[in-house]
Amino acid sequence: MEESTSRIITELEEIRYLDNPTNPQSQPQPLSEPALLDLQTLLDQTLDSNDSELLDRLYDDLASKSLSPNQLVPPIASAMDSGPIHLSLLASKVYLSLLLSPNAPVFTLFAPMAFLSLLHSIRRSLKRRPQVPPPDIEGSHAAANRKRKGGGKRGKGLRNTARNSYTDRSDNEEGEFDVRALFPVLERLELAMGLIHLDRFPDSLKSLVQTVAEVPVMAVEICDNSGAYNRLKDLCSRILSEVLRPEHGEPADTAAEVLKSLSPLILRLKTQARMFALGFIMNQMTDLVKRPEGVKKAVVNLPRYLAQKAPEKSEPRALAVESIMEIVKVMEFNDQIGFVEYVVKMTQGKANLRLLAVDLILMLMMTLRDPFGVDLDIEVKDSWGLRCMEAVILRCSDVNAGIRARALSNLAQLVGFLAGDNRSRAVLKEVMGFGNAGVQRVEGGMNDLLRKRCMDEKAAVRKAALLLISKLTALLNGALDEIVLKTMGMSCSDPLVSIRKAAISALSEAFRRFSDGSVTSEWLHSVPRLITDNESSIQEECENLFLELVLDRISRAGSTSSPQKGSLFCDPSLETKGLEQELEWLFPGVLGLLREICNGEVTPWVKKICASLGKKKRLKHKIVIALQNIIRASESLWLRESMPIEKWTAPPGAWLLLSEVSAYLSKAVDWEFLHHHWQLLDKHGPRGGIKSPHAQGDADEEEESMKSNSVAWAGDRVFLLQTISNVSVELPTEPAADLAHNLLKRIEVFNMHSTEINAHVKALRTLCKQKASSPEEADTLVMKWVHQLLLKASQILEKYILEVSEVTKHSSFFTPPSRKGKRAAVMSRLLSEAVTAVYTIGSMVIVCPTADMSTITPLLHTIITSGNSNPKLNKLPGPAVSLEQAAPSLYIQAWLTMGKICLADGKLAKDYIPLFVQKLEKSECAALRNNLVVMMADFCIRYTALVDCYIAKITKCLCDPCELVRRQTLMKKAQMVPLPLLLEEGL
Repeated sequence: MEESTSRIITELEEIRYLDNPTNPQSQPQPLSEPALLDLQTLLDQTLDSNDSELLDRLYDDLASKSLSPNQLVPPIASAMDSGPIHLSLLASKVYLSLLLSPNAPVFTLFAPMAFLSLLHSIRRSLKRRPQVPPPDIEGSHAAANRKRKGGGKRGKGLRNTARNSYTDRSDNEEGEFDVRALFPVLERLELAMGLIHLDRFPDSLKSLVQTVAEVPVMAVEICDNSGAYNRLKDLCSRILSEVLRPEHGEPADTAAEVLKSLSPLILRLKTQARMFALGFIMNQMTDLVKRPEGVKKAVVNLPRYLAQKAPEKSEPRALAVESIMEIVKVMEFNDQIGFVEYVVKMTQGKANLRLLAVDLILMLMMTLRDPFGVDLDIEVKDSWGLRCMEAVILRCSDVNAGIRARALSNLAQLVGFLAGDNRSRAVLKEVMGFGNAGVQRVEGGMNDLLRKRCMDEKAAVRKAALLLISKLTALLNGALDEIVLKTMGMSCSDPLVSIRKAAISALSEAFRRFSDGSVTSEWLHSVPRLITDNESSIQEECENLFLELVLDRISRAGSTSSPQKGSLFCDPSLETKGLEQELEWLFPGVLGLLREICNGEVTPWVKKICASLGKKKRLKHKIVIALQNIIRASESLWLRESMPIEKWTAPPGAWLLLSEVSAYLSKAVDWEFLHHHWQLLDKHGPRGGIKSPHAQGDADEEEESMKSNSVAWAGDRVFLLQTISNVSVELPTEPAADLAHNLLKRIEVFNMHSTEINAHVKALRTLCKQKASSPEEADTLVMKWVHQLLLKASQILEKYILEVSEVTKHSSFFTPPSRKGKRAAVMSRLLSEAVTAVYTIGSMVIVCPTADMSTITPLLHTIITSGNSNPKLNKLPGPAVSLEQAAPSLYIQAWLTMGKICLADGKLAKDYIPLFVQKLEKSECAALRNNLVVMMADFCIRYTALVDCYIAKITKCLCDPCELVRRQTLMKKAQMVPLPLLLEEGL
């Protein structure tokens, strides 16, 4: 040991000799590594034995050489500053060991500059250093550099190398630094904090706090061992705890400095350093039993400081909010309320503060207890939660779109969170302005705010508003404002996919919770139409929602097989109204849904969705069973009241939906059920035939009621026939043959409503095709009954034309009134049959385009040219009077049927297209002009070359006095010609 002491003293004398006394600013020579090792060995023995004899002997030897103990400090500090990392840490360890040694002259040994060198050594050891290339590569690069530089200044280079030997070794040090080498230094630093008082050295205290706060951040990059890193964090935490002692200065000021240094760590992205900072604050600084009041005050003010320093980007801001809330949760209640008031004031500040405040309010309301004072029985108007809600609601109208969107989104989360608590539910309604004594928090009320935000110019705001409506639906049980419902429906057609999805979700949530008529109507008018959306995900969502909210709902409601006995309404005097209510009680929420499906704007989309679901095999048998049960129950209730069956109709929409789903669930349909209702509808239909609407003329109130009932029956028969066609494959052979015979007989009477004719003809064709043994046999059967019907239809037309001619020929003022009345009745019946016959001919042309129309075409020609004096057109004998005035319904229908025949016969079309164009120009009947425009559009597609020269004349219909004709022309022209050509033609 004496040799070590001698070496230390000798090196100190050399350093004293080499130092320049004339330049006090010059850096002293560092203590060499052997000397530092000798000194550390001596100090370790002293600390281990707790005996200062060896150290006292060193001090005595120093004194004998006129050296004081404080002359050890500058060389050690120089080694800490400029030496390699291992030497720098060794010097740091030696310096701290000197301070901790028994009977050490602390005030003599401690120097602020040396302490700063110690801290610099710690920071430098944690810096990531670049990898040093292998020696051979390094040597080759150095040689190349010397050649490029000409090898000059050799002497100066040698001097620089000698002077900066320590620095070069530090810069060229290779290998990864082991963070465990830092543990002895930090351990001794913690112990030294109990000996040195930094209250007299505020700069040293500040540097210490900043260095210790940086250590966990810098160590993350070089420390792969989690155990070593946790040990490092623990040491830093203990050092910072020591710093907070009163010996190092005013605790409030020191705590503020510590929190200021830890704040950047707290606001960093999720790292271990962030967890260290939060853990220290929550576990060490909030221990109010051990910490003075000044530390508590600093911690209470920390969330406000972090709020001011929080970044604006979304992810870092979210982490800042999370960190702030972690600190707020461990604060006392009064301090928490103080921070709430501060956040409410932030909502009136700058844009970044308003945005942060909106996020903080959400977390405060969801984290702190009893925001509305329900448990404390205080008035809502005095609660801190009310002030927070008011602040967020006001931000929903902020001038900044980002803040508006965030406020609406957070308000939606708050509503969803608070609505789950029954105690807060009523208070929330009042706060939102929906309660009985609700106070309007915004101008115009919450409904007006929602309407405005749903129509906002920014997509994010619209989407957030729809999310809020979705959450309010749960709070209000679906009872939303009518205009808000309409606005959601309009949003389903928004140009942006995300908005359409949000609107679908919000409107569907309302429909899911509340099956009110207005909600049902709006949903069915807005959502099913999106089955044609260009976004496949929206189409799929539309199908899923229709399956859940319509088909599954009907399936659940219709699961009962028959009406329950002793049901609500048993008084026959209630009649129809009571029966409807009882049926609604049996199948809650279904009748209105089915009725709305019949709406002309809804039905096309329902058909598309059912077809899509059927093709994907997602339709379930229980929907067919449910619809059959609903129809049976309606019939049973009607008969139970002893009411005439001829006045009964199934719930509107039931047959329609059954006809659509049966195409893919044919095996689930009960044939006995179909057969029974076919017989019922066929047997008990209105007697004497159902006249065409074109021929019925004026009628009194009773006749109008009968007409409405007959149309309803006709509609049911149409959908029933479609259902039968769908399940025809499953029908037994004999019933199928009987049904086909029955259908043919009904068509031959020519007294059906026009809505039924197409259904009968298509069903008859389907039955023939399904039950024929081969396609050739099916075509033969179809051709056979088509020829039979055409023959009878031609006879009816000939008879009517003959009667019209006779009436015109023998018309006289001297005809007795009684004979005039009888002849008028006969003519009315013949006209009704003729109109039905012409319509039936058109239907048969569609199902059998190859049918022989040679006997029909002359008759139709006679009708459409009646009253025309042109000899070229009157090729056949016919009535001299124009049927356009005498029988407009027949006249218009004849043109339509002739158009269908021309579509099937190109040779005939070549002769008649000029006649169609001529009539389009001269006709005074708007209905006929509208039909002619449709036919010309079809001709243009089928016979483009023939119609091309008439495009200009068709275009003139864009100026037609009838608005319907103009609209029809515009739509059809868009199909016939490109838009640029359409504009050139005068649109």
